[in-house]
Formats: sequence, C-alpha cells, structure tokens
Amino acid sequence: MAILTELEKKELKDLVDSEDLRNDNRRIVSQRHDLFHVDGEVIVDNLIEFLTMYNEFINHETPPFRKIIDKIMKL
Repeated sequence: MAILTELEKKELKDLVDSEDLRNDNRRIVSQRHDLFHVDGEVIVDNLIEFLTMYNEFINHETPPFRKIIDKIMKL
C-alpha cells in the first residue's frame, strides 16, 4: 500500500467535506436503474446478456470444455 503525501491527505480531507461531491452522489443514486431486478425478482436474461457483452468487451476467451471423468460424485 502506498503512503500518501501530506498534500494528498489534505486533498482527500477537502473532498470529504465537499458539499458538491455529496450532491453529485445523491443525484447518481436517485437516477440509477437496476437492469437485473424488477419487482424483487432477478431478470436472468438481462444478467446473461450483460455478462456476455462484458466478456466480449474484455476479450475473455471461454476455456475449452473438459469432460468430467469421475465415476462417483456425491454432494
């Protein structure tokens, strides 16, 4: 973990006291929209679509399929 300089500490303390930052955060919270929950239920299609698009965005490659070779599997 990096040690903060005195100037950086002062900037963070000033940011904590900033009324503008608080107002900005309140505005963000009031306008956010949850695509994955509607009426308390998870919308699985939206979640799968988001995860698929995110994986494409980060160029995540799907690992190759490996067949499970165990004969007895108990949970």
